[in-house]
Amino acid sequence: MEKQRKSNRADACGYVRVSTVEQAQEGLSLDAQRAKIGAYCMARDIPLGEVYADRGISGRRTCNRPGLEAAIDHACRTKGPLVVYSLSRLARSTRDAILIAERLDRCGAQLVLISENVDTRTAAGRMFYAVLAALAQFEADQIAERTSLALRYKRQQGKRWCRDCPYGFKWRAGRMHEDVQEQRTLGIMHSLRRRGLPFREMAKRLEARGVKNRDGRPFPFQRIAVLLGGESADGRRTA
Repeated sequence: MEKQRKSNRADACGYVRVSTVEQAQEGLSLDAQRAKIGAYCMARDIPLGEVYADRGISGRRTCNRPGLEAAIDHACRTKGPLVVYSLSRLARSTRDAILIAERLDRCGAQLVLISENVDTRTAAGRMFYAVLAALAQFEADQIAERTSLALRYKRQQGKRWCRDCPYGFKWRAGRMHEDVQEQRTLGIMHSLRRRGLPFREMAKRLEARGVKNRDGRPFPFQRIAVLLGGESADGRRTA
C-alpha cells in the first residue's frame, strides 16, 4: 500500500529566479535555490521533477518570465506542488502573487514557499500568502519611492544622478554642465525641425554635415525624434 501511495503522488516542480544584482548582494544564486528546493522535497519524500529558471529577470512582472510560465503550466498539468525558495523569487506585485496562487488552485495544484513556510493547500496558508504578497509589494514600492526621491533631489541640486548624462550636457566635478558642441548640434536639429523636415531627412542632412552622435556614428532618425520629443515611428514630425 505504501508503494502505491507514493506512485500516485504528483511530482513537484521548482522555480528559481535571480537578477545579477541580487545574485551578487544576497547570494541567492540559481544553484543555491535549486539546492534548497531539492532538500525540501527530499525531506518530505516528494518526487521532484523539472526545476525552471529565469536568469537576470526582474520580479516586478510575470508576463516577461518564460521560466515561471513553464513552471505554472507544469504544476497545473501534473496537479503537483510548485516549490519556490521565497516569495521574492516568485512575485513583487500583490496582484501577480494572488493571480499565480489562484491559477494553481483552479488547476488543483499547490504553491509552496520554503523560506516563509507557506503551503497554499490550507486555509491558513492561503491567508498568510496573501499577507506576505501585500508586504512584498509594500517593500518594493517603498524602495522605488525612496529611489525616485533621491534622484529628484540630485537633479534639483545639479548633482550626478545617472551614469550617462542627457545629450547636450556633460558631468564635471559631479555636476551637470552644458556641452558646447552638443548644444550646437541640438540647435541645428531644432532649426531643421522648424523648417518642417521629416526626421529621416534631418538625419541625412546631419550626416552630410559630418555631425556625429556620441558613439561616433551618424544620428539615426529615431534618436533625433527622441531628442526633439517626437514619437513618430515613420520618422515624421509629430508636433
